[in-house]
Amino acid sequence: MAASVVRRLISFLSGWYDPVHLDQRLKDYVDVSKKLIFQRQAIFFAATLLGVFYFNPYMAITCYSGVLFTEVMDYVLAARIERWNGAGEKKAMLYLAWVIANTAMSAGAISLFVIMTAIQQHSGGHFTPLFFLFAASLFATMNNHQIIPALIVRLSMYATSFLYIALMDVVPEFPPLSAQPWLQFFTTVFVLYFILDCAVVFHRLYKKILKQLDDLREEHEKTLQAYEVKSKFLSTVSHELRTPLTSIKASVDLINSGALGPVPESMVSILRVAAKNNVRLADLINDLLDIQKFEAGELAFEFSPMSLNELVHEATEANKAYADQLGITIETHLPDADLLIDGDKSRLMQVMANLISNALKFSQMEKRISISVKRVGDRARILVEDFGVGIAEGAKDLVFGRFTQIDSSDQRRVGGTGLGMHISKQIVERHNGVIDYVSQHGRGTTFFVDFNELVGVEQHLSH
Repeated sequence: MAASVVRRLISFLSGWYDPVHLDQRLKDYVDVSKKLIFQRQAIFFAATLLGVFYFNPYMAITCYSGVLFTEVMDYVLAARIERWNGAGEKKAMLYLAWVIANTAMSAGAISLFVIMTAIQQHSGGHFTPLFFLFAASLFATMNNHQIIPALIVRLSMYATSFLYIALMDVVPEFPPLSAQPWLQFFTTVFVLYFILDCAVVFHRLYKKILKQLDDLREEHEKTLQAYEVKSKFLSTVSHELRTPLTSIKASVDLINSGALGPVPESMVSILRVAAKNNVRLADLINDLLDIQKFEAGELAFEFSPMSLNELVHEATEANKAYADQLGITIETHLPDADLLIDGDKSRLMQVMANLISNALKFSQMEKRISISVKRVGDRARILVEDFGVGIAEGAKDLVFGRFTQIDSSDQRRVGGTGLGMHISKQIVERHNGVIDYVSQHGRGTTFFVDFNELVGVEQHLSH
């Protein structure tokens, strides 16, 4: 057992100085100290009341006053360390010395109170003072393991008090080993071993937590670096692709327009596919750039009062050509009293384009979609309804996720980048709005966007 005690003591002392984490240890120490201040005071006050009632009241009050003084000093120290930025080894060592000195005064006041109580307790085997001391020691091992020197000081003073009380009935008479005083002494030694073991366990757990925090910080730094590289790569590639893509699009459009002469019949379908895929590739690049700007916080918004009726009208006109190409009618239902919001019109046109294009893709069987505006409570709502296959339950993460699409043959047939609805959700949320949908399988889906309605700005818009 003696060898085990020595090994545990060496393990415990090996972490007494940790310059790498000293600032973190100090901050953790004062954080726990502040959180447990009322719990400690309740324990000290209860012990003081027992001392006042059953033992010397002046001694109990004097010792409690000493503990209160150290509590005030702890509070002042905690306030200073919380304001400290963690820089400066000299500052850290100064705070460490303050903690150790305050710990010595606190442990001294508690030890004095316990020893004086033991001296006055002539019967009962000093149960009361020993229990007070055991509770104080266990509380320290559980909550003060961040600062090893301070914990060593406190536990050393408590251990000295333990042994002093245990030897009080042994030293004067030196009874035989079978006597009760020796039983109390050996029990006290066992309790000290138990407290040391607890201190080692809690300290190891704390060191493990610090190691995990270091690993998390390291992984976080690596992730940030990888994210920065990815963002730069994505931005560079997207911008570099735009220039040749613009040239290709202009050339294909010029050929399709007939400006360079009649297009051979055998090339018409190929050129149409090229033009269509060119548009899809341009949309993908634009979406990628928007995602990159959103993540970097660089996407600018210009908010101003705007009309939802006007927004829906312009969005409908902008997508009419695509609807005519698919042979689908866009129905609009707008209120007589216009609803106004504070928004960025160009960004909301982007949202409407995504909602309308998705509705058109899924309504090819019904040949119509419906767009409406109405007031719901104190909010203004835009609804875009299609009459297609609907969306299966539990697919919301796919609908609004990045590079995700609903897993159905219809969705694969119409294609898409898987970014449009994710970008739309980001834009709507920047407007303090909500975008969501309701769907019935086989009957269609209605997407709706809710905004805070503006009141009292009609006159401003009329000008």
